[in-house]
Amino acid sequence: MAIRNIVKHGDEVLTKKCRVVEKFDDRLNTLIEDLFDTLYDSGGAGLAAPQVGVMRRVAVVDIGDGPYELVNPEIIAVEGEQTGAEGCLSYPGKFGIVTRPMKVKIKAQDRHGEWHEYEGEELLARAFCHETDHLDGNMFMDLVTEWIEVEDED
Repeated sequence: MAIRNIVKHGDEVLTKKCRVVEKFDDRLNTLIEDLFDTLYDSGGAGLAAPQVGVMRRVAVVDIGDGPYELVNPEIIAVEGEQTGAEGCLSYPGKFGIVTRPMKVKIKAQDRHGEWHEYEGEELLARAFCHETDHLDGNMFMDLVTEWIEVEDED
């Protein structure tokens, strides 16, 4: 497929709520494949459609235990709390301390329109929340309680 350009912080597309996906077609399939290609190329844990300029409720997540394609995702249950470092591909090089649920249950459709439920803990829960936030026009930096200084490796 293709690696797309990632929209950076400051672009207003990142602050808008995405539209629900109603058509499960080749265009959606291409978008999902492109999101995975872009995610793997960037080394991130998740990527949402608005981060590549597409205002649809689509995100992908892969923390190393297999890919999740999330179309029209909805968080249906949360449990506990975790506080830790978080970053964003649209805000490169910036990391902050963010509190998220420890466990998350999410329901979402796949590229064919079939509904699935997934449960995630720790990093997977964080990724599900982070990408769902993107689809609602919210950025992680609004949740940051403390910024982390990262030294350049140059």
